[in-house]
Amino acid sequence: MRMAGKLDWDLLQSLHAVLEAGSFSAAARLRRLTQPTLGRHIDQLERQLGAPLFLRSPRGLRPTDLALAFRPHLADMAAASEAAGRDASGVASGEGGVVRVAASDVIGIEVLPSILTSFRRKHPGVDVELALSNKIEDLTRRDADIAVRMQRPTQNSLVAKKVGELTIGFHATAEYLERRGTPTTFEELVGHNLIGFDRDLPELVNELAIGRPITRDLFALRTDNDVAQLAALRAGFGIGACQKQIGRRFGLVPVMADVFSFKLEIWICMHETLRGSPRMRLMFDHLAEELGAYAAVTD
Repeated sequence: MRMAGKLDWDLLQSLHAVLEAGSFSAAARLRRLTQPTLGRHIDQLERQLGAPLFLRSPRGLRPTDLALAFRPHLADMAAASEAAGRDASGVASGEGGVVRVAASDVIGIEVLPSILTSFRRKHPGVDVELALSNKIEDLTRRDADIAVRMQRPTQNSLVAKKVGELTIGFHATAEYLERRGTPTTFEELVGHNLIGFDRDLPELVNELAIGRPITRDLFALRTDNDVAQLAALRAGFGIGACQKQIGRRFGLVPVMADVFSFKLEIWICMHETLRGSPRMRLMFDHLAEELGAYAAVTD
């Protein structure tokens, strides 16, 4: 491989897009370029590096070891570039700007919309970006500005505040329980249509006890998407776990509440370097207040 010298960030953005999207066509859409333009970017990078970045096979595009070596560096650069854009927007607009909030799928879809709506009404100059994933976003890398997390953060460089706890328990629709009966023991529970995980074993599972190992074969419906689990629960497929607040909102019936439940802490986190940003502080405080109030509603 030849020494590359200084590489063009525009070309590296195209490489990052292909690594993320998995194909030239999808990467071109991601970057809002034509596919031939994106292809020229990759060709130019390969000429500068003196080695291929991708191999084509019947299974599609396969990144070489060289391309994979770039991946973590490109992810850091992309996160820094996006964070710089958000920071610059705040400086340019005075009181406004952009705040990127990370949260889990369920929190982002079922809990945050009304909270973010009230924030926007109070602060119309602040735009919100919502990044939903059950993976923990790296706030030290500025993948997001503020995160709502369901466990205590471990990074020393974060400002973090615990605002409450959520109780998770089994629920089902009244129609399902009328049709199948209401279990009162774990032995009865395993005979029901249970809704749970598929391939991604949640870490929390190792801390729970239901009288037998919790494995995927226990579930009649398996999906690693928490929102899909909730949708199946609301549709009456069977019994699944959800927040008490969400269960109450959709008229779900608690099942074995005196036998089984667990708690998740709610933490609001941001990088300590953002303390001085007015819009970050406003969002941090708003999330802390509103999610604290949400968690406090138990009846």
